[in-house]
Amino acid sequence: MKVGVIAANGRAGRRIVKRCVEEGFDVTAIVRHENQTAAQNVLLKDLFDLTTDDVKDFDVIVDAFGTWDADAVGLHVSSMQHLISILQKTDIRLIVVGGAGSLIADPEMNMQLVDTKDFPEKARPVAKAMSVAFDNLRISKDLRWTYVSPAVNFKPTDESQGHYVIVTGDNLSFDKNGKSEISYADYARALVDEIKNDKHENQRISVRW
Repeated sequence: MKVGVIAANGRAGRRIVKRCVEEGFDVTAIVRHENQTAAQNVLLKDLFDLTTDDVKDFDVIVDAFGTWDADAVGLHVSSMQHLISILQKTDIRLIVVGGAGSLIADPEMNMQLVDTKDFPEKARPVAKAMSVAFDNLRISKDLRWTYVSPAVNFKPTDESQGHYVIVTGDNLSFDKNGKSEISYADYARALVDEIKNDKHENQRISVRW
């Protein structure tokens, strides 16, 4: 399987590349600067400059793009629109490293996590932008996609419990102790398993321990 990982040098991207290589995939790091990952191949190109011709030989594109810069959070929306435009009417799967902010957090199913009073104020702009990007992905046509949201506590570590829980749909979920946690390593494991198994096409899933 040929997999291209956009923003492969990032914290999530590096771990996803590593896991893909361990699974025996033919992996290309799609990066703007020198490759810092285990990928066998490199495509040096900005996300916004990618064309359908650039990605035509991939089976899967993983979108691991992200920014916390308050002046740039709108790029989450515009980058998603660009990827939709170049992947529509192809057979290439788009797997998106999503956010948790757009998960539904109340029993009445009226409120997203980002709108709750305890949501970190500094994280609200990026979560709002990612929510809009997801809405645009959800209404896209002629596109094979899966949106993979992490747990609320997305731990930037290589800690692995060797297992994870997949929840289909938009509802926030917790373990038996009332926690919503996952490490980057086990999130990468779940995302790559979704690449292998292709069980949730045109759906959002979330991953927790």
